[in-house]
Amino acid sequence: MPWLRSTCGRCSYCLGQRENLCPGSRYTGWDADGGYAEFLTAPADFVHRLPSGYTDAELAPLLCAGIIGYRSLMRAQLPPGGRLGIYGFGGSAHITAQVAMAQGAEVHVMTRGQNARELASDLGVASVQGPADRPPVPLDAAILFAPVGELVLPALEALDRGGTLAIAGIHLSDIPALNYQRHLFQERQLRSVTSNTRSDARSFLDVAAGHHIEVAVTPYPLDRADRALGDLKAGSIAGAAVLVL
Repeated sequence: MPWLRSTCGRCSYCLGQRENLCPGSRYTGWDADGGYAEFLTAPADFVHRLPSGYTDAELAPLLCAGIIGYRSLMRAQLPPGGRLGIYGFGGSAHITAQVAMAQGAEVHVMTRGQNARELASDLGVASVQGPADRPPVPLDAAILFAPVGELVLPALEALDRGGTLAIAGIHLSDIPALNYQRHLFQERQLRSVTSNTRSDARSFLDVAAGHHIEVAVTPYPLDRADRALGDLKAGSIAGAAVLVL
């Protein structure tokens, strides 16, 4: 998956500590080769020290799924000890849930797929239900990881007063019409997430170094990448799919 490779360093976004919004930002695996390589070169200012105690297969999801999930958690503005809803429970979400719980949050998961539900239960979340089901308590914050616009409505409706929904993906299908009273009134907020800053990456990797995250991975050889994509689409993978060179 792509990760932040460089920015211009001169625009108002870079100078304002919002480099993820830089119009000149570039991403390894998208703008530059190397996402599926054994070795690559990268600007020194955009590489990070990896935490110990993880295998290579476990580190791979931390570097993209984990970092973007961490930024999504920050964008969701979860208060200390708050109740977090997670919609979709794949490679990024199962890491983010553990970070939130380590910070004292009560996590509720809405997802499809028996494997994903079992993984959420095994990780100790407070409740698990279907993708559009209402959680058992009002949520202080929520993160939508599933790229399904129809889930925006039930996620907003599940928020308590003043709650925030962060949409984590770079793609989302169309969102149906909102009802102001049901979905946005009482100062509920809807926020998007765009990539990450280097500060996000370093903060998250510090968390991963200090609190061991259980990274669920399903390895695939590189020549079976098509099978990995198919299994992800079908929702049959618990955690993250990792291509092994």
